[in-house]
Amino acid sequence: MRRALTEEGYAVDTAADGPQALGLARAATFDALVLDVMLPGLDGFEVCARLRRQGERVPVLMLTARDVIADRVAGLDGGADDYLTKPFSLDELLARLRALIRRGPAERPPVLQAGDLRLDPATHQVRRGRTEITLTAKEYAVLEALLRRPGTVLTRDMLVEQCWDFATSPYSNVVDVHIRSLRDKIDRPFGTTAIETVRGAGYRLRRDGGRPRPTSAPPSS
Repeated sequence: MRRALTEEGYAVDTAADGPQALGLARAATFDALVLDVMLPGLDGFEVCARLRRQGERVPVLMLTARDVIADRVAGLDGGADDYLTKPFSLDELLARLRALIRRGPAERPPVLQAGDLRLDPATHQVRRGRTEITLTAKEYAVLEALLRRPGTVLTRDMLVEQCWDFATSPYSNVVDVHIRSLRDKIDRPFGTTAIETVRGAGYRLRRDGGRPRPTSAPPSS
């Protein structure tokens, strides 16, 4: 592969294992990466995922000998841009690389933030200050919808439309259930009130991300 790519005019660096690949990708600027899934030391899935978590947006083409749908899904979910199964045609590899390089690095979506509450669409990480918060897929979708329009009331219908499929009834309590579970994760452990209920309308995320709830004053003697 290195010889073939060099003959096509590419400047090529190679890594023999996962840790070396990760170090090389961090130290230099590349137009594209070709990652073998079966790298020793650290597999290609993990190399790609770590680069994406660090904000590296270089296009990644994954190579694997395993033509298994789960592997392809894992690679793409981990941040790969394309996937090629061995054995493959060198012409196809070159064509896919040309397409990735033309496309260039994916633009990193902006981090959504309200106060110390942060949601990173590129990594799907949610943090309150320095604390990382684990959310389900639907909790994440609801929080992202609210964070994209802080201070704006979103009705239940709007949240259903953005976060669920068309078969979900807006009259069900699915939105209320997920709002409650979100509050249990992003508000209550931190003594804050980020998500507000607007009676008769819907829900709103405070622009300040939620300030600590006031504590009742001790009784006077």
